[in-house]
Amino acid sequence: MSKTVADLKVGEKGIIKDVCLNDIPLKLVEMGCMPGKEIELKQIAPLKDPLYITVNGSHLAIRKDIAKLIQIETIDKEQQNLCETIKL
Repeated sequence: MSKTVADLKVGEKGIIKDVCLNDIPLKLVEMGCMPGKEIELKQIAPLKDPLYITVNGSHLAIRKDIAKLIQIETIDKEQQNLCETIKL
């Protein structure tokens, strides 16, 4: 079973593996929501929709049904710490 952005918990990060380009808004693609990019779930609205994410340096709000179309591979805490250390 593959994981999507909709499956992330607040603060979790992942790497985009596949995006259903025909089904997501072109604006998301233009803002860098492409395979290989890191994505982080920042916040979930009180009624569980929309989701607030950061991808490619942009803060975005997307609907949960769109988030389910973005396949990811999660980054565990050790990988997150290593990535943050390398960025410094």
